[in-house]
Amino acid sequence: MVSANFEQNFSQALSAYSSLSTDDKLALLWYVYTKMGNSVTPAAPGSDAVGTDIAEGLFNQVKELSFEEQLDVQRKIISNQNTLISREYGSLRENTKLLFWYRLAQGMDEGTIIPMPDNYQPSGSVEQLLSQIEMMEFEQQITFLRDAVAGGGTEPKSGSDI
Repeated sequence: MVSANFEQNFSQALSAYSSLSTDDKLALLWYVYTKMGNSVTPAAPGSDAVGTDIAEGLFNQVKELSFEEQLDVQRKIISNQNTLISREYGSLRENTKLLFWYRLAQGMDEGTIIPMPDNYQPSGSVEQLLSQIEMMEFEQQITFLRDAVAGGGTEPKSGSDI
C-alpha cells in the first residue's frame, strides 16, 4: 500500500511541476538544489567521467554568456524551445542533465551564473511542491529531479543541422 501511495504522490508531484510556469520551474530547481546541497552532485547514479565532462562543457557555454542570456538559455531549455544549446541538452543522458542543473546552481552560488533576484518570492505552487519534495526519501528526491529535468531541451537534429 505504501508503494501505491508513493507512486500516486510522486505522479502528483511531477504533474504539479509540469504545470508550473517556466520561471517557477527554474525557481523550484534552485530551491531543491539549495536545500539538498552537495548530496545531489554525484547522486546522479551512473554519472561518469564522460557525463561529468559533457555537463561541464555545456555549463561552460552558458557561463560565458551575459546574465540575461544565461537566464534566456535556461528558460529555453525548460520550455523545450529549439536552440543549439537546447538541442545539445536534449541529447544528454538523464543523469548528465541532472548534473548540468547542479552545476548551474553551483554557478549561481559562485556568482558566475545569474542569481535568483533578491526580491523573488516563490509562488504558493512552488512552496507547496517544495514541501512535497522535502517529505520524500532521498532516492525519491533524486528520481523526481531526474524526471523533472529529463523533459527539457529538444531533440538534436541529424547531420550538419545539429
